[in-house]
Amino acid sequence: MNGSFKVRGGKLVSVEVEASDGVITSAHVFGDFFLEPDEALEDIDAAIVGLPVKASAATITEAISARLAARHGDVQMIGFDADAVAIAVRRALGNATSWDDHEFDVIGPVTMAPIMHVALDEVIPHEVAAGRRRPLLRIWDWDSPLVVIGSYQSVKNEIDPAGAAKHGIGVVRRITGGGAMFMEAGNCLTYSLVVPSSLVEGLSFEQSYAYLDDWVMGALAEIGVRARYVPLNDIASDKGKIGGAAQRRFADGVVLHHVTMSYDIDADKMGEVLRVGREKLSDKGTRSANKRVDPMRSQTGMSREAIIDSFLDYFRGKYATHESAYTEGELAAARDLVDTKFATEEWTQRVP
Repeated sequence: MNGSFKVRGGKLVSVEVEASDGVITSAHVFGDFFLEPDEALEDIDAAIVGLPVKASAATITEAISARLAARHGDVQMIGFDADAVAIAVRRALGNATSWDDHEFDVIGPVTMAPIMHVALDEVIPHEVAAGRRRPLLRIWDWDSPLVVIGSYQSVKNEIDPAGAAKHGIGVVRRITGGGAMFMEAGNCLTYSLVVPSSLVEGLSFEQSYAYLDDWVMGALAEIGVRARYVPLNDIASDKGKIGGAAQRRFADGVVLHHVTMSYDIDADKMGEVLRVGREKLSDKGTRSANKRVDPMRSQTGMSREAIIDSFLDYFRGKYATHESAYTEGELAAARDLVDTKFATEEWTQRVP
C-alpha cells in the first residue's frame, strides 16, 4: 500500500507499507527530501513498524520523533517532517485521502439572496456527509447587499446601525468564524469548498487553510496575481490583502471552507456600515476611505465574471469534476433555515 504527501513549500514524502492483523509489519519511506544523518531513514521506517493500522497521525508523529531523538539526538529533516510522514502513512492505509482520491461537483454562480448562500453553507456539508452529494466547489452570487458577520463576532461592535439603515444593508451571522464580509452585488468573489475531513487528516487548522486554497493560488497566478498565504487565513499579494478564508469542521466528517476576495468595494460605504471599516481597509492597501478596495479588479484588469470563469476552469483542469446544480431539496432546506435560524434576531444577536 502506497501513500504520498507533498509538503506545502517543501518536498514530496512517500511511503510503502504492509500490514497484518491490524498492525503495520513493514514500512519504507522515500522521496525527494533531505535527511541528516543518512541512517535516520532506517529509524523512521522502524518507528512506523508495529503501530496499529488505525494509529492517528499524532501517534505516528510521536513515534517517529521519539525514535529519532533516542537514536540520533539532533536530526535534520529538510523539506519534510514527522507530520508529513504520518500523513503519507495514513493515506497509504486508507485512513486519509488526497485530492486525487475524490471527484468534485462544481456549481457555478447562481444569483440569489446572499442569506440563502449563508444557509446553503450549513445544508450542503450534511448532504456531502450523508453521501447524497460529492465533495464540491460552489461560487456564490447575490442580488442584494448584506453584511455577513462571523459566528463569534459582536453585532454591536461590528455594525454601525445608522450607517446600515442609511444604506439599507442588513446583517446575517454565518456558521464559521472570522471577520465581516461586506457584500454588495458584484463587489466580491466568494466560493465555498466542502470536502471530507479525511482530506485534511493530520493537518493543523493553520495548515489546512493553506492546503485547501493551494488550487486558488495557482488560479490567481494564471490571471497574473502573485499571491501568498498569510497565516492564519489571509490571501495577500505584493500590493496588499486580497481576501480571507473561514472554516468549519463538522462532527459527521466534512469540512466547510470558504473564501471571500475583494473585487471592487465601495470603501466609503463600508466605512459607514462597519465600525471597524477603516481599520479593515488599512490591511487591504487602502489608506483613505475615499478610495475603492479593488485588488482583484485593479491587479487583473478583468471583469469579475471573467475571473470567476478562470477560477472554475483552473479547478476543473486540476481535479476530477462534474458539473452540477442545487437540488430542490437543498434549496428548500436552505429556505427553511433562513426562516427558522439565519433571519431570526435570536441567531443574529447571539453575540450582541
